[in-house]
Amino acid sequence: MSIALLYERSENDENGIKLTAQQLGIDLTYIPFRKIALAIDKNGFSAKTKGKDYTPTFQNIKVVLNRAQSKNRRLQASYIMETLGKKTLNSSQIEFVCYSKLRTLLNLYKQGLPIPKTVFVPCDAIDTMKNGKEIHNAKDISELFEQELSLSEGIVIKADAGTHGKMILLSKNREELKNNINQTKPGIINPIGVVAQELIKKWFYDLRIIVSKEKGKAPICYPISMVRAGFKDFRTNTFLGNLVFDAKLPQTVQELAVKCGKTLTENSHAWILAIDAMIDVGKNKNTNETYLKSQLDLATDAWSVVQNTKKDETRLTDFQTWNKQFEDQFKTYKCTSAYENIKNIIEENLQNNKDALVFHEANSCPEFWENTRLATGLNVAEPLLKGAQSLIDQ
Repeated sequence: MSIALLYERSENDENGIKLTAQQLGIDLTYIPFRKIALAIDKNGFSAKTKGKDYTPTFQNIKVVLNRAQSKNRRLQASYIMETLGKKTLNSSQIEFVCYSKLRTLLNLYKQGLPIPKTVFVPCDAIDTMKNGKEIHNAKDISELFEQELSLSEGIVIKADAGTHGKMILLSKNREELKNNINQTKPGIINPIGVVAQELIKKWFYDLRIIVSKEKGKAPICYPISMVRAGFKDFRTNTFLGNLVFDAKLPQTVQELAVKCGKTLTENSHAWILAIDAMIDVGKNKNTNETYLKSQLDLATDAWSVVQNTKKDETRLTDFQTWNKQFEDQFKTYKCTSAYENIKNIIEENLQNNKDALVFHEANSCPEFWENTRLATGLNVAEPLLKGAQSLIDQ
């Protein structure tokens, strides 16, 4: 019986998992999950691509590392594998909770964990009747939000299942709020209704915290967080051009993150999550912003070299050579004085404001080979593989 890596296409994370499995001496089987026919009837189950029969592969695997990038395919994959008697990391129940920002927050709220004030209105911006008539609801929805959230402080509209900062919209007045609500058309990343949150004044950074568990062991929080930072946008997502740093987490934050992980995974034996958090810094800042921006500008020079290498197509044809070059350039970036200065500012600010932390999202399939691994020193492929191995060994 072996561990299977299920994926839609082999990108850096998947190549990193394969490389790490080789280094750890772990047997790894590969399962495509896109152009493959999964068939069920009274005679059993089969899995075939146009050129290969994967049915024996499915029969012989015991644990599946679910790395499908689409949230919908990932949820479907976990459920299919579990129905076939396989163990998955992460489980379909975890995928179900993490699929939705609202479901994630409801679970955290239930356990009294700190979250931003969040409002859900189960109504779409436009309803289309059977006769084709449209009912426009943006005004009513916006008024419901204004009852609960401060528009002068800022109201953030979020796609419930969005990723990479998609459809996260900030409103500072009524016209903006109505326009933003009208953009939330029902779809794959926003199945129903509208979700809004208070604007957390997180200054220039947020946190991505890795929490994991092996079967038979207590869950752990990795003590170094990956930090996304910059002033490109109120969203600090790296896809918008912001930088990454690392920061040591206060012990109280680590303990809260473990509690988040346990809450979101319930009784699952092995799992790994990337939990996103923000600090409501407000006016409690520990440096001059002019100086901070000058340091970010200096760090950007070295960061741009790293970003250019990320786009190098060599990663698809000669991953190990590309990876060595990428690691060297990231090391150069981390060795700059600007990186160290900004890291110190973040760690001091985090310590000063640790009681103002809120958790706002959890990712069940985090990207890690590039930013998380090289900023924090944690190769997420290791807890992934060891978690899967624990489901076999025990």
